[in-house]
Amino acid sequence: MFLIMTNPAGPEPIGDILTRLFTSRGWTRRLERQRLESLWTDICPESYRSDSRVLSLKRGILEIEVRSTVLMQELAQFHERSLLAKLQTKLANPKLKKIKFRLGIW
Repeated sequence: MFLIMTNPAGPEPIGDILTRLFTSRGWTRRLERQRLESLWTDICPESYRSDSRVLSLKRGILEIEVRSTVLMQELAQFHERSLLAKLQTKLANPKLKKIKFRLGIW
């Protein structure tokens, strides 16, 4: 037996229902991460793509994991500003304010 609940104000917009569903299932975070990974692949110089990957975006700081300290220093010193500018225009996210590079092993 199913209980059908009715809304006295009328039907609920499908957009509201889908927003709650995406949020409750965590799909929004996954989609955002996939979008960031795709954008990083698009803007990152080709020679660095296989040695870097997106970790997270928190409080306006995009964390990128890299395989070597040399690459980490090169990206931070010589490419951060241009990569950040490209990301900001593609993301249309004024909250993105910095790229932080971290050493990682994968």
